[in-house]
Amino acid sequence: MINIKIPAAAISIKQRKQVIEGDEAIIPEIFGFIDFHLIPRDKGGIIMFYNEKDELIFVGKARKLRQRVKKHFEDNVSPIKEHRNEVKKIEVIIVEDAMEREIYETYIINTLHAKYNIDKVFYK
Repeated sequence: MINIKIPAAAISIKQRKQVIEGDEAIIPEIFGFIDFHLIPRDKGGIIMFYNEKDELIFVGKARKLRQRVKKHFEDNVSPIKEHRNEVKKIEVIIVEDAMEREIYETYIINTLHAKYNIDKVFYK
């Protein structure tokens, strides 16, 4: 039997109120998130989106994390486009190897039962 342990999240960002000076926000928000700069732009890994009850709602993987996380909030083809308002926390696990990313993504989807993942689901 293969034993897989989910790595700890390297980065965790939550929705928070933006800082406003005068009439303009210092950092523009995207669906309430302003800390995208904490996510590395040149690293690959796993992205996990959580709702306000801390339930895992979607898991994805990316070669370039920050770019992919932002695309989930901007793209019209994102799997979470109908559920963006539910996202209250994003966690990122750094995983550079493409094969490991694939394995971890599938494992996390199936062990933690990500709500809106429809591909790679074996538990139904």
